[in-house]
Amino acid sequence: MTATVLVVDDEAKLRGLLRDYLERDGYTVLEASDGRSALDLAAASHPDLVVLDLGLPGLPGEEVARLLRKAGNVPIVMLTAKASENDRVMGLRLGADDYVVKPFSPRELVARVEAVLRRTRGSRAETEEPVSYGKGRLHIDTERREVRAGGQPVELTRTEFDLLAALTSRPGRAWTRMELVGRVQGHTFEAYERTIDVHVKNLRRKLADTPPSTVIITVPGVGYKLGVEKDVDRDA
Repeated sequence: MTATVLVVDDEAKLRGLLRDYLERDGYTVLEASDGRSALDLAAASHPDLVVLDLGLPGLPGEEVARLLRKAGNVPIVMLTAKASENDRVMGLRLGADDYVVKPFSPRELVARVEAVLRRTRGSRAETEEPVSYGKGRLHIDTERREVRAGGQPVELTRTEFDLLAALTSRPGRAWTRMELVGRVQGHTFEAYERTIDVHVKNLRRKLADTPPSTVIITVPGVGYKLGVEKDVDRDA
């Protein structure tokens, strides 16, 4: 499955270059030119990783990193023109998962993004347990790829399971059809966006999520979101 990367840099040319290379490798890319808009975009879109330039106008990149860390555990790859050991140590202490010094190779940055995501996702998978939602109404075990709805096992196709896993990864987060296509099929061609509607229809039927749907909610003009909250206690 692909990931969404937020690129934060005040140089439009550099952002465009990184977008080209990241999208070429299948990533969905969001852009911000300053710290404030980056924080707003991160809060609204919940990217899987942030590429953050420290030399930002207005709100410094260091403060952006601190606030991102305060809000959650999104992986951060820092960009900077400062190459000293002390600067690298400071960046890592701010919560960076990696630190890239300008000038750099875009291919190297994409490789570092991939490595950070692989590392962070791998550590999560090792401790991932089955999770229930909506007071036990929906139960999903991503390791075994098993789903239960209302206590009954549900047989899903690979695409249907990946779609549900994407939605449950961030309950309440509104996903665009384009993002969901990237998550379940590994590409984001517009021609395939509407196939998500078909998969959602089938998924709702199998989950007995009849209209008006309460598990998979349609977000008008955007896409879909999971409408049930994760239960406080994880299943054993």
